[in-house]
Amino acid sequence: MTDLDSAFSALADPTRRAILARLASGEATVMELAQPFEMSQPAISRHLKVLEGAGLIVRRAEGTRRHCSLAPTALHELEQWLAMLRRVLEANYGRLDRLLATMSLENDPSKTENKE
Repeated sequence: MTDLDSAFSALADPTRRAILARLASGEATVMELAQPFEMSQPAISRHLKVLEGAGLIVRRAEGTRRHCSLAPTALHELEQWLAMLRRVLEANYGRLDRLLATMSLENDPSKTENKE
């Protein structure tokens, strides 16, 4: 299960987002993940530890190699939380649209009856 606070904290770092983007295309070793970055392997490993702790990736050992991949349900809770926000915002925007349309009709002299 993904902890939302940990997941969002992990996603706040651009290096970790880049690592997740790379893992979206498939499993990779720690060394493959470290290649595009100008940082040490231990620094990449610390980023991976944060991602793993947040439940976003899984790591497995195969001999001396460490393989990483996205956790199967890594983004499920994030997607659910964002979907809830999306529904609330869409409802709010719908109410705002209706209010603005009503106000526009009330303020448009061509739309009101001439009672003179």
